[in-house]
Amino acid sequence: MTQSFPNDPGRDAALARGEGVSLWRQIAQSLERAIAEGSSPPGSRLPTEAALAAQHGVNRHTVRRALDSLALRGLIRIEQGRGSFVAEDVVDYRLGPRTRFSEVIRAQNREPEGRILWVREIPAEPAIAEALRLRPGRPVLAVERLGLADGRPVVVGRHHFVLPRLAGMEAPLQQTGSITAALKACGIPDYRRVWTRLTAALPTPEEAEALQQARTRPVMVAEALNADSEGRPIDYTLSRYAAGRVQIVIEDGAGHET
Repeated sequence: MTQSFPNDPGRDAALARGEGVSLWRQIAQSLERAIAEGSSPPGSRLPTEAALAAQHGVNRHTVRRALDSLALRGLIRIEQGRGSFVAEDVVDYRLGPRTRFSEVIRAQNREPEGRILWVREIPAEPAIAEALRLRPGRPVLAVERLGLADGRPVVVGRHHFVLPRLAGMEAPLQQTGSITAALKACGIPDYRRVWTRLTAALPTPEEAEALQQARTRPVMVAEALNADSEGRPIDYTLSRYAAGRVQIVIEDGAGHET
């Protein structure tokens, strides 16, 4: 007999066994109805796999398949070690000549936060060296930074700054978590985006953990070059955006959407 939990999504869905619709799909449909009807609001935590399995009288593998199908469609997000949550409103992340993470997030009435994950010197690989106009193998300052909106991870970016010009960035980065503030502390009050290339890829285990998403869910990858006011390259960046939480909006030089 299917157990019913009065306060759980899917409570009204006794599974129809042997009628041609797989059990995992029925569970997914039941959860989707709860989301559409508002009984599972954005940001709310879904019952655990164990609770859903007991509720529907199935094994956890069946429940996991139902949850994965909803995550792939962007209806829920699965955070490693925390559980499954109904997807919130998507952040419109505007890319233009003066893209600034904090400004983009605050413009949508959300609270931005930057966390520096690590800082180290590394030799410039060919793609990095070409973008920054350096000889391959020359040292650059690599910075891994996590960007959050209202406490939710939305982007993890790996920045590559020219050396020795920006050797003093680590201290202000660790103090503020802000790329813009750290560049200003190093004598670069303003900078502009030269170009951006967008692709998609599956996240590495480390990226999936930082973004709190499933490894099977793709991320949007933005390869970008920033330069100072005189046009000299200062930062080559590879950013991974959580596709279920971010929508990229491209703006032209006048700030218009394209």
